[in-house]
Amino acid sequence: MTRSDYPYSHSLRVRFGEVDYQGIVFNANYLAYFDVALTEYLRAAGLVYAADFAERDRFDWHVVKVTMELKQPARADDMLDVCVKIGRFGRSSLTWDLAIFRPGIEEPVTVCEIIWVYTDQQTHLSAEIPEAMRDKLSAVGDAG
Repeated sequence: MTRSDYPYSHSLRVRFGEVDYQGIVFNANYLAYFDVALTEYLRAAGLVYAADFAERDRFDWHVVKVTMELKQPARADDMLDVCVKIGRFGRSSLTWDLAIFRPGIEEPVTVCEIIWVYTDQQTHLSAEIPEAMRDKLSAVGDAG
């Protein structure tokens, strides 16, 4: 995958407190970067988490799988583009394909796959993703 394969990106700068003793981004912080980018993707889709999920007590997303490959180190003060695209919609699941790139460089720093399942919070069973939500999420890539 190259940078141009992703229709959405969110830029951020690595803060000094996010690096480890070796001077590179501590591995768990990449997941925080992906979480920030997914939150901004939802916002771009018109789905503000606090208003559209947290205030409702019936349906929400559960993370069920994360796979991440660290390909090269990022360091304090590096600018990074956290890139997002929808990999696959299932009946109740959504697979996100994500990657982190340095601006202007096509080789990724990190790649990641995150699978969410839309869940009934009362039964903790999967639920069908509403068509209107699918349309909003898909439109971000179309506008990309």
